[in-house]
Amino acid sequence: MIKIGDGAYSTVYRVKRVSDSCEYALKKVKLNNLSEKELKNSINEVRILASIHYKNVISYKEAFFDKASKCLCIVMEYANNGDLFLKIVEHQKANTHFTETEIWNIFIQLVRGLRALHNLNILHRDLKVRFIRAQMSF
Repeated sequence: MIKIGDGAYSTVYRVKRVSDSCEYALKKVKLNNLSEKELKNSINEVRILASIHYKNVISYKEAFFDKASKCLCIVMEYANNGDLFLKIVEHQKANTHFTETEIWNIFIQLVRGLRALHNLNILHRDLKVRFIRAQMSF
């Protein structure tokens, strides 16, 4: 397990399935310090993730409870090319800029993912862009 991010209530790791070496993101939600409302929100997040099937939204794979760490574990697709913040930081360090085509590509992916969520009456408050290898044609 390689830690790739964390927040107030959870930590995300890059993990590899032993059977086929596929990589996934494993979000471990710490349940021991959550209020009743926060616990319900965590369970609701799993239900919401399981209901979304769209290429511009990170896909849900499964969820389970880890008794040893008292964590709700959510297995999701791993975005191996990073998120938008990482790409921005890379450009800042290299003193370079996104091309206009890259900006449109990012914007279109973001809007398509948002549209898919909004069609399901879901409002997302923590947007990240998943970079895909194939270039979009305009």
